[in-house]
Amino acid sequence: MRHFLSTADWTRNELQGLLDRASAFKSGERSRALEGKSVALVFFNPSLRTRSSFDIGTHRLGGHAIVLDAKGATWPMEFGDGAVMDGDKEEHVREAARVLSSYVDLIAIRCFPEFKNWQTEREDPLIEAFARHATVPVINMETIVHPCQELAHMLALQERMGPIADKTYLLTWVPHPKPLNTAVANSSLLIASKFGANVRILVPDEAFRLDERYMSAAERFTAEGGGSVTLTTDVEAAYDGADVVYAKSWGALPFYGNWDAEAPLRAKGADFMITPEKMALTNNAAVSHCLPMRRNVKIADAVVDSPAFMGIEEGANRLPVQMAVMEALAAQAGGVE
Repeated sequence: MRHFLSTADWTRNELQGLLDRASAFKSGERSRALEGKSVALVFFNPSLRTRSSFDIGTHRLGGHAIVLDAKGATWPMEFGDGAVMDGDKEEHVREAARVLSSYVDLIAIRCFPEFKNWQTEREDPLIEAFARHATVPVINMETIVHPCQELAHMLALQERMGPIADKTYLLTWVPHPKPLNTAVANSSLLIASKFGANVRILVPDEAFRLDERYMSAAERFTAEGGGSVTLTTDVEAAYDGADVVYAKSWGALPFYGNWDAEAPLRAKGADFMITPEKMALTNNAAVSHCLPMRRNVKIADAVVDSPAFMGIEEGANRLPVQMAVMEALAAQAGGVE
């Protein structure tokens, strides 16, 4: 049985198939792939676009979505093997995943890292535990990667400019009052490199380099299918001639969970906000953000409100790409005749 945990586990052709199917949904094609079926949407963290689009997408495919607030409306959950459950955790994922699988046909999980120990959390323990113990396909609604956002982003890019192979793709760190999850940065790196772009990662300090798992995967993808991956702290060089600018803030992994010590490095990026002046250095680039986005902190109003900004299209694409993912998983699990 196949899950949708990371795009790294799916080939470029398979991902393009999902994108093509999402385009068909946008063009009016219909599917009843989840007719008579149910999907559990389990949220350990808050959501606006993800919750809405999965719920509506399930309905459009003929299914029923049950939304579970795992931080308040269900039991606190343990996922470590061999755990002695004498603390606040009432239920183990071994039981929860198996029983939930007996009710529903797909399980989708949203669970951010706890910002305590990256060496442990980089293994994505909770969703991996669900995938091991569930007897139905599991979908990642964002953990340490955000594969559904990747697909929505790539679909928006293809709608704007066609194939992105050989295009210059700038993933730029942008300011934020606090360190954030690296999930969207990891994901944008994975999808851009898998589809053959020349990826530039702009950071205020090399301490903001992404985890080696994703850097190595991107280098492997570009070696196999074209493109390149570079890391730079040079703002002008990074923007020069870029075709795509993608904004995201994230914390420096060497200071994971010790954010006070990271503060001086974060301060080095105080002028990294995307502005019209920086965009003028690009090749009339499209610019985007996964949302939610702090205006005039990450991206200036003049850029957000310009035709170059495609964050709304990207957000809207969450619905059709997730319908494509759910349909594909239902089919591979024998759910579509």
